[in-house]
Amino acid sequence: MVERARMTNPTVIDHVTCLGCGCACDDIGVVVRDGRIVDTRNTCQLGLSWFGDGQVTTACRAGDRDVALREAIRLAATSLHEAQRPLVYLTTALSCESQRAAVAVADVAGARLDSITSATVAEFVLASQERGWASATFGEVRNRADVVVFWGVDIEGRYPRFPSRYAPGPVGTQVPHGRASRTVIAVDVGDARATADADEHVAVAPADELATLTAIESLVRSPAAAPPHSEPTGASWFTAREILPRLLAARYLAIVYDAEPDDRASRTPARFHALASLAQTLNQRTRCAGIALRAGGNRPGADSVLVAQTGYPFAVDFARGHPRYDPHSASALALLRRADADVVLIVGDPSLVPRDIAQALADVRCVLIGPGASGSPLGASRVVIDTGIDGVHVGGTALRADDVPVPLRMSVPGPPSAAAVVTAVATAVLQLQRGA
Repeated sequence: MVERARMTNPTVIDHVTCLGCGCACDDIGVVVRDGRIVDTRNTCQLGLSWFGDGQVTTACRAGDRDVALREAIRLAATSLHEAQRPLVYLTTALSCESQRAAVAVADVAGARLDSITSATVAEFVLASQERGWASATFGEVRNRADVVVFWGVDIEGRYPRFPSRYAPGPVGTQVPHGRASRTVIAVDVGDARATADADEHVAVAPADELATLTAIESLVRSPAAAPPHSEPTGASWFTAREILPRLLAARYLAIVYDAEPDDRASRTPARFHALASLAQTLNQRTRCAGIALRAGGNRPGADSVLVAQTGYPFAVDFARGHPRYDPHSASALALLRRADADVVLIVGDPSLVPRDIAQALADVRCVLIGPGASGSPLGASRVVIDTGIDGVHVGGTALRADDVPVPLRMSVPGPPSAAAVVTAVATAVLQLQRGA
């Protein structure tokens, strides 16, 4: 009875990082009993879904038959080695260590390499490459921002703890009274409501969003009042004149927006160029940081790892023995639509593969390595290897949406890590090449 009581006593693992969204909250307490997560502390609904009960499938399959892990690795490596046009595709639920291993196997196999970035935030990334960023860490926003603009971002639904952890709620070094020291402006773009907790709501029609951003920037660049008869008119200019005094009154302004797709309103992707340009221009008059939020599963980590390893954030081609970049015609969806990939290695959670890509994979040979791989219907003639979830079953490193690295802690034991399995596949491909 004593031994049974000891087994059922819960253990609390503190300072666990949640990858339910790009905020990567690292103050989570995970309660574990008998190898199962029974409770979590400080989590939002996204965090509850991320951790679940910590139980995942453990299987290795080739086609319809179960095989040993070593055999599955050999078959995966053989598929990549024999492929004429292999593609390595990264989804989510991966640590930076697993992402580095995926880059290595793409390099060894001379494959194309892409990630979920190309189908979700490519326009944001390209705008950042063309214009640069005027941004800051979440910690700087927490400590300094006295005016916070939530620009059409579903903050309560997608990033529930951002207001309480970063802004506008917490006390900061330059905002000693927390929420009372801050002015919050919610810019609602069509049906894309920003936040209910705002001092001022500004409504912008989706068709006027780009024009409104451009009008605000124009007024920042030319603040002198023009004669009444020459003032531009229209809804965009009216909104720009309404909001501008509050922006320029800020000592430190944060414009928070969502880099991820949002189907609540039809919005032009050109807004990312305009938001980046506006943040840079506002720094001529005050201090402004543009804060782009990202979804969960360490998506910013994939971009940073690919840039560090190849020089490019997505759509990388190793076919010539060195990385080349073509963000338009070398994305995974573009390759699959023109049948330019005969074997696809999918690393990460296969349930989060975008719908268009999943449909294009229907008749393509696939190798799936990641959590829940054995339950995925993707691809044909498949080799699947279940792994643990990085950040739940495996430790490592992830990046917050502001590109700050945070440590991942293991909460419960599970299957082998994706990093270990993908590294073994890369080693096996090398051995096949040397044997050939």
